[in-house]
Amino acid sequence: MAYWIKITYERNKYVVDLDRISAFACAPNGKVTFWLPDSAIPIILTRHSNSQDYQQVWNFIQKLATHSLLGSWIRIFYERNEYFIDLNRISSFCHYPSGKLVFWLPDSSIPIIINSYNNFDSYHKILNYIQRKTGHILS
Repeated sequence: MAYWIKITYERNKYVVDLDRISAFACAPNGKVTFWLPDSAIPIILTRHSNSQDYQQVWNFIQKLATHSLLGSWIRIFYERNEYFIDLNRISSFCHYPSGKLVFWLPDSSIPIIINSYNNFDSYHKILNYIQRKTGHILS
């Protein structure tokens, strides 16, 4: 089901279906970033400069955090940001011999690199997701 919002970013007006967004990054300073589908354009909202738009997106993220994280959405703390990522939209994963697990956020070029020792829960949730979804075991 579509969840359309209208936002203003850098003096441009956008109408965005938040259900099509594959990842959100939340910084400790109150900044929320997401990437427009099929364009890799980042939208960065803050509480101070875009309070109403920020609140719409934040409410959607909170909805994800309470209802959707049991499915394909995962919450990862990475490089001082909190990411909410839809694993169904990740198209490749790489597992290094050293144990690193790498994937790239859709619609951006940002790699997420996690290890079992620095992000144990997320690491194993992703490995379990890969096995359930693809039938392949990465280890």
